[in-house]
Amino acid sequence: MEYRQLGRSGLKVSEVCLGTMTFGHGTDEQEAQRMVDHAIGAGINFFDSANSYADAQSEVFLGKALKGKRKDVVVATKFYNPMGSGPNDSGMSRYHIMNTVEDSLKRLDMDHIDLFYIHHVDQETPLEEALRALDDLVRQGKVRYIACSNFEAWRLMEALWISDSNGLERFIAYQPQYSLLVRDIEIDLVPACQFKDVGIVTWSPLGGGFLSGKYKPGETSKEGTRSAEGWAYPGKHFHPNTNAILTAVLETAEQLGKSPAQVAIQWILEQSHITSVLVGARTVEHFDDNVRGSGWTMDSDTLARLNELSEPIDKYPERMERPRDGARLSAIDMPSLD
Repeated sequence: MEYRQLGRSGLKVSEVCLGTMTFGHGTDEQEAQRMVDHAIGAGINFFDSANSYADAQSEVFLGKALKGKRKDVVVATKFYNPMGSGPNDSGMSRYHIMNTVEDSLKRLDMDHIDLFYIHHVDQETPLEEALRALDDLVRQGKVRYIACSNFEAWRLMEALWISDSNGLERFIAYQPQYSLLVRDIEIDLVPACQFKDVGIVTWSPLGGGFLSGKYKPGETSKEGTRSAEGWAYPGKHFHPNTNAILTAVLETAEQLGKSPAQVAIQWILEQSHITSVLVGARTVEHFDDNVRGSGWTMDSDTLARLNELSEPIDKYPERMERPRDGARLSAIDMPSLD
């Protein structure tokens, strides 16, 4: 297992992070314990949850599974989603942040959270209000680092500017959806994170299981999977070349003697802009297959083929402006300048 520095911080995390969204939703407490123990045995030191996963059971299961192991791991959780019926039971207001961190600490049975994410975009709360509240939590010792998920590039940059200009804690990580099927972040979010030295921890590396080997090209739903159950399946975001990408993953897996899941996960780890990839499963056996996506490298021809098939489609203004760098450089060779 490799360990990578998370953004501008001095924190090092495993390149594979155990995502616990299934804990309490398809994965019972005993299996969750087995999975955490297996992850630690594989060298994973990074664990991710959220207060809203499985009606808050994910945090409870994770906290119990990490008993006696706390000082050796990095624990991340998130807040935003409704945790009650009241008007202040969601979002990123100071009121909700101060309440929700206490609730998460109780469920995890821990005295601090290592990485605390804003889970989604709150259009109503000023960024400065949320950032000052999160800064207070770091100063109080309840949170070590802060991060965000699913922000647009402009909102991420605005948040970083507010933090930097006011001496507040800044986001050290960003958690986006990213896979061979969904590479949109490469257009503006990846450059923003690289420019500001923000680590990228990706979710849904298998497209909700679509690249796990369970599906065949042309299938959009399969009994007993997330697509049929209607949860955590991001199909509406998939690339137009979805079937060709799946075909290439299946063929590559057969050629390399790997599982399709391992191919899809290793492709992500081959991307230099990625810090860590969230890998989750319902059973230890599924997780064991997924975690073996690390620890090997992909040959350049295979990587190039997968890159070409899944290349994100440029949007305006990138579509119009990207070629201009080449035109500007070519002007250096104009005869009139000799």
